[in-house]
Amino acid sequence: MSQSGRKEATLLKLPLLPLRDVIVFPHMMMPLFVGREKSINALEEAMSKKTDIVLSAQKDSQTNNPAAGDLFEVGTLGTIIQHLRLPDGTVKVLIEGKKRVLIKQYIPNDSFFMVECEELPEKIDDKIETEALMRSVKATFETYVKLNKRIPPEMLMSVASIDQPGRLADTIVAQLSLKLEDKQKALEISDPGKRLEELL
Repeated sequence: MSQSGRKEATLLKLPLLPLRDVIVFPHMMMPLFVGREKSINALEEAMSKKTDIVLSAQKDSQTNNPAAGDLFEVGTLGTIIQHLRLPDGTVKVLIEGKKRVLIKQYIPNDSFFMVECEELPEKIDDKIETEALMRSVKATFETYVKLNKRIPPEMLMSVASIDQPGRLADTIVAQLSLKLEDKQKALEISDPGKRLEELL
């Protein structure tokens, strides 16, 4: 029984899109090319019902027919912005990441993955320490961009204007050439301060 006053997390029932070699973070726009039938079905379900879709990375990108155990439990809630069917049958979608979600269970469904999940709230333990971390991370990222020509300099402008710690961490992590496991680790840290520490 839940303790009185504690709000029960709302469970969302949504289609899921398994991702290979990519993690979509909240506040991030990402074009995806989708070719697997189950994945296309999941997109079409979200489009027809006008719902969001859960994005979860595969633990092994080589798996062609992933099962529930092949996907990470923490994913991202995404909104489909654009949807285009290409002549070869694949679908190009532009998806915007919104929030972290924890997948609680898979709902039996043959034509695509359907899951029950709950949003992971961002909670800050120490506000003053987090603000100091934000300054350090911005300064370190500036140095990194100057050394690394792969990141466009205008990225610094957008990072400088971010005042939410969670968004700052997610925006920078998405720009770094990290291994999938490291990006997933950052996705799984719901405390923005701890995420900034990890990033630093």
